Amino acid sequence: MTSPQYPTAPPAAPTGEAPLWAPLYGASIGQAVQRFFKKYADFTGRASRSEYWWWYLVSVIVVVVLEILAGVLGAAGATINDDGTSTPGPLFWVATVLLIVWGLGTIVPQLAIGWRRLHDANLAGPFVFLALVPFVGGIIVLVLTILPSKPEGARFDRPRA
Repeated sequence: MTSPQYPTAPPAAPTGEAPLWAPLYGASIGQAVQRFFKKYADFTGRASRSEYWWWYLVSVIVVVVLEILAGVLGAAGATINDDGTSTPGPLFWVATVLLIVWGLGTIVPQLAIGWRRLHDANLAGPFVFLALVPFVGGIIVLVLTILPSKPEGARFDRPRA
């Protein structure tokens, strides 16, 4: 892919798309999800905005579906206690366990893709931990991940065969 911002594209892999070590500008949703799992714990290199935001959308959709599932399964068989509180049905815990497994299974690659996204904007990866700052940290990281790609970010690339 060439553009005024990126006059030359990284050398294409035999499949015709950018190699795994390079950012894939204009990635489709399927490509973004594939690259997310292929680069599971890779904190080197860069991730394009499309790679990052497509994955973010997929992740949000999965979490929302699991939470809805937990609510529906929890309502089935729920009981109302004498003090007015409710106890969810037994299937609520199935969806809760799935949600916990999803969260634990994607925490490292979520950090890695955020790290690589910041690299693409020519920022240091550890800035992703600014999200831990109460109240404003998440907003700061949001703004940093929205920033456009910068050619200087290529300093973070580690070309591999």
